[in-house]
Amino acid sequence: MQLHFSPSMRSITILSSNTNNGGFIDLMKIKVAARHLSYRTLFHTILILAFLLPFVFILTALVTLEGVDKCSSFDCLGRRLGPRLLGRVDDSERLVKDFYKVLNQVDTEEIPDGLKLPDSFSELVSEMKNNQYDAKTFGFMLRAMMEKFEREIRESKFAELMNKHFAASSIPKGIHCLSLRLTDEYSSNAHARRQLPSPELLPLLSDNSYHHFILSTDNILAASVVVTSAVQSSLKPEKIVFHVITDKKTYAGMHSWFALNPVSPAIVEVKGIHQFDWLTRENVPVLEAVENHDGIRNYYHGNHVAGANLSDTTPRTFASKLQARSPKYISLLNHLRIYIPELFPHLDKVVFLDDDIVIQRDLSPLWEIDLGGKVNGAVETCRGEDEWVMSKRFRNYFNFSHPLIAKHLDPEECAWAYGMNIFDLRAWRKTNIRETYHSWLKENLKSNLTMWKLGTLPPALIAFKGHVHPIDLSWHLLGLGYQNKTSIESVKKAAVIHYNGQSKPWLQIGFEHLRPFWAKYVNYSNDFVRNCHILET
Repeated sequence: MQLHFSPSMRSITILSSNTNNGGFIDLMKIKVAARHLSYRTLFHTILILAFLLPFVFILTALVTLEGVDKCSSFDCLGRRLGPRLLGRVDDSERLVKDFYKVLNQVDTEEIPDGLKLPDSFSELVSEMKNNQYDAKTFGFMLRAMMEKFEREIRESKFAELMNKHFAASSIPKGIHCLSLRLTDEYSSNAHARRQLPSPELLPLLSDNSYHHFILSTDNILAASVVVTSAVQSSLKPEKIVFHVITDKKTYAGMHSWFALNPVSPAIVEVKGIHQFDWLTRENVPVLEAVENHDGIRNYYHGNHVAGANLSDTTPRTFASKLQARSPKYISLLNHLRIYIPELFPHLDKVVFLDDDIVIQRDLSPLWEIDLGGKVNGAVETCRGEDEWVMSKRFRNYFNFSHPLIAKHLDPEECAWAYGMNIFDLRAWRKTNIRETYHSWLKENLKSNLTMWKLGTLPPALIAFKGHVHPIDLSWHLLGLGYQNKTSIESVKKAAVIHYNGQSKPWLQIGFEHLRPFWAKYVNYSNDFVRNCHILET
């Protein structure tokens, strides 16, 4: 093909070669009106077209090789925008819109009965190919499969929570073995039965110039960690007196441990509940009722799933309910803290400790804190952002739909923590805290536990209302038994770390990266510990 320009540039002739006679055939002849287009402009236009045509060819080749959706050349922009500018829609977009319509329809209709569901996505694809399902059938199968998998995941989550609850409520074999062996040692070894403390040190048990710690527990290994960590962290261990209170069945083993493993220069006293003359049925009638009431015992020891509507319960709510049903909450040993002024009538100021804490710093400055006439120095638990531990207010513990609760309490009032408390017993004895505690326990029993569910803290929040002095958060870090993501730096800085929650450090469900802070105070070389196969992890 050839282009032929007339000498006057007024016409352009397009010639095609004739393959038969070797000549040319006049295909098209274009006349150019001079008044509309100058020769110079036409000449320049043809030059520009001649220059651009090779590039158009190259770009077209690139589009073909790369594909419209993947190409990176400038021409792709036109290929993508062109259909929209011309009012046309890409077929793929139309298919997507049609599929959206099908999914919306599937979402509003009932899933057909008897729909056989594949077990995997590959099986779904295979069935689609073999049976030539339409889009609506595919949508129903996809929805049914997703709902099935969601149910299975939910059920497995609830099963996990139940197993964790049972693990947290059980006694590990090694700790049970330790108690049995030490109890046997108490009966056969006079040294294990020696008086604690020795007779010459007895006057120090009521000497208020010493720092008195009170620990109530039936876990011998945990008690040893609390006492050892306190002594090793203290700047003046010779000023420490520990009063360890335990139940009757654990008394012999607990006594044996501290008799055979003294923590001098600190002083340790071990007493069983049965050794306190004040703890009679007349003085603690409500707690006797709590322990012996059939309905209460069934609530804490019975089937925790029976009667629960799991379809309307979130896993987190279910976990909280399980935590509230821990058998420890009806133990007299757990309620004992409310009777400290009566059990230790000669002491003025004490620090009360839970058995799932570790002391990492000298606590003697606690005795120098001015409580301003208040009874209870405690860390407040409404000053943080985490939902499990440090964002707790009264609304998190009480049922404010109950008229008595709504009448007497403020749902926005800040809660505080048990576990490490400095008690001014002189100020306490001037109050009616114990009577208030008993009164509200009776009301909750009458209402069939509808006022609150969770153990000893709710009645204490009411009884100590107006008697709490907030202390600095650095004294007491909570949540190591709840939160796997607890900051290691925060743990290192805290004076007392508290493994409150289900994941205790002596359990297999404890968090591995947080356990070493507790385990370093366990004497793994002790014969009783080794023989019970309590191994360092």
